[in-house]
Amino acid sequence: MNKRTLLRSALALASVPLVFGAAAQDFPPKKPVTLVVGFAAGGAADAAARLIAKKLGENIGQAVVVDNKGGAGGNIAHQFVANAAADGTVLLFGSVGPLTIAPHLMKLTYEPFMDVAAVSGGVNFPNVLVVHKGAGVKTLAEFVQLSKKKPGSVDFASTGAGSASHLAGELFNQRAGIDMTHVPYKGGAPALQDLLGERITSYFAAPPTALPHVETGKLIPLATTGLTRPAYLPGIPTVAESGFPGFEALNWYAFVAPGKTPVPLLERWNQEIVKVLNDAGVKEALNKHGLTPQPTTRAELTAFMKKESTQWATIIKERKLTAE
Repeated sequence: MNKRTLLRSALALASVPLVFGAAAQDFPPKKPVTLVVGFAAGGAADAAARLIAKKLGENIGQAVVVDNKGGAGGNIAHQFVANAAADGTVLLFGSVGPLTIAPHLMKLTYEPFMDVAAVSGGVNFPNVLVVHKGAGVKTLAEFVQLSKKKPGSVDFASTGAGSASHLAGELFNQRAGIDMTHVPYKGGAPALQDLLGERITSYFAAPPTALPHVETGKLIPLATTGLTRPAYLPGIPTVAESGFPGFEALNWYAFVAPGKTPVPLLERWNQEIVKVLNDAGVKEALNKHGLTPQPTTRAELTAFMKKESTQWATIIKERKLTAE
């Protein structure tokens, strides 16, 4: 065998891994793409996911199908994706509870920072603290005074142990030096129903859910939980500007994928998702739902999740919280 033949053979062998590697990381994936959502159809998470999935599909020339796997505060969906095929065909519209709160409250079958991989931030929104009109308070200061005057008599609803609304209330307990009683519900609808029926004092609610009742005067808004007032709630102060500087408890959703998904695929999905979240039409549609787009790099999302996880771990430990 001459040198020329040997050279050709070597080049041919060297090219084989590259060919197989490229085939394994085709984009868009040749199989159908699924975007898993951990909550039932019709809610804020589902609405945002469908808006984004539609535009994603248009951009890549392939349908992106939303699959609702509700239950257990979103943990069922997160567990499903942690064990799903890591070939770029499965994405998860992950949420604050399962990714950064639940791991400190209960034993899970997945590890958020190992079994799922960061892709991009998605959307965020603050909760709004509302009380029924029979509570007799109109400001956050009056609410705190009521809680201190009658310890244990003031309660707050949430959409379940470990949810964003639960931890917002516990963070406020810590910062305000009060001891509201947590009352978990199976979702926002029953929580809101009991609040309107004056069977519960307060609720850290999603704005789209609470605002119709604020407009009719049935609920009194006291404060929002972001650092700044959202554009659609300019007249409602934040907790931070109402005497508790730095208070922030956002409800957020982010895109993650099975943990072993190849990095090139994760990076490509990041590019496509960021492109969608920066699209003017998508931004406008999300804003109408009270949602703020939050595109990030993969590293930025990982850092954000770790910061959130640390904050909630501290609150859970200090408040001695358990999964109820």
